[in-house]
Amino acid sequence: MSKSLSPFTKAQLLPQEETLEVYKKKGDLFIGIPKETHFQEKRVCLTPDAVSALVSNGHRVMIESGAGEGANFKDKTYSEAGAEVTNDTAKVFSCPIILKVEPPSIDEIKLINPQTLLISALQLKTQSKKYFETLAAKRITALAFEFIKDDDGAYPAVRSLSEIAGTASILIASELLSNVNGGNGLMFGNISGVPPTEVVIIGAGTVGEFAARSAIGLGANVKIFDNSITKLRCVQSNLGRTLYTSTLQPKNLVKALKRCDVAIGAVRGKNRSPIVVTEAMVNTMKSGAVVIDVSIDMGGCFETSEVTNHDKPTFEHNGVIHYCVPNIPARYSRSASVSISNIFTPYLLKIAEDGGIENAIRFDRGLKNGLYFYHGILTNKSVADWFDLDCSDVNLLIF
Repeated sequence: MSKSLSPFTKAQLLPQEETLEVYKKKGDLFIGIPKETHFQEKRVCLTPDAVSALVSNGHRVMIESGAGEGANFKDKTYSEAGAEVTNDTAKVFSCPIILKVEPPSIDEIKLINPQTLLISALQLKTQSKKYFETLAAKRITALAFEFIKDDDGAYPAVRSLSEIAGTASILIASELLSNVNGGNGLMFGNISGVPPTEVVIIGAGTVGEFAARSAIGLGANVKIFDNSITKLRCVQSNLGRTLYTSTLQPKNLVKALKRCDVAIGAVRGKNRSPIVVTEAMVNTMKSGAVVIDVSIDMGGCFETSEVTNHDKPTFEHNGVIHYCVPNIPARYSRSASVSISNIFTPYLLKIAEDGGIENAIRFDRGLKNGLYFYHGILTNKSVADWFDLDCSDVNLLIF
């Protein structure tokens, strides 16, 4: 058999696949920020400083009149920063990119144009199947900011709001302990010769860590309970001091609750927060003690917790004051708005730099994690499982 005269091997003669380079082409964004209509929601997605940064990069921002008032940002300040301020809600919702803190209502989705990019919270547990069907009908691409990951694999939006909620829980407790609000008249500070206030924190996550940080700063005695030894170790390491830490053993927990002046619940579960403190445990607490259930948005970890709101935030059970408002960061709307804005602005500039959401998702795996709708196709498995909907893998839609 004659030898092949070709200088190429058999493998080299087979057709080869070629991946063409995906070019990044900078695009201009047109962002709409509607006024939040959700109950007691005062936050806004972008501060005037963030608007100024976006406008100076050649982007357009349209904001509904009064959108920033809850966070004490005036329309005039937004206008001076380069935003277009309008009273027409429909006009804002017709922008190609919509930025919201709370997820839009069904009526608001009807105002959105097809093929729009929606960036907001998702709050999966509060949604209905109809919400996702309405988004699908409009072929909307939607990002949930609580699912967006950063380079470390953490969730920056969730962490920022948890930091605020943790710090706020101690500030709220100190208000409720004072005589002005009908409390025991205890001061959180460590006064010479006066025994310090006892604080029990259940859950050693971000909320627990920042609650502990604030309580220690005010001079309180802090005890942290969690079933994860790693989390307890991390809290001690992050705070730079040794604390009383314990796993969730009923005997130790009951003993700590009997003595404490403030108990903070910050335990999150998968679908619901586990009930760690039973009604019997709450009944053993001091009269006038304060319970702040930060995990009430997921059902609460105190058996006696009931959802309250910012207008009437507390109720009493067996002499123990309960504060169970699900949306604590909205109480500090300006700080929370700055925090959210700091997360959104770099992502928006990145989307523009990469030439649109498709390219940005291609290059940023953390941003891809936040995607739950792509041109009307559901791409998030947890949403699909929760509502029994069909789901497609985003990697098969975007190469």
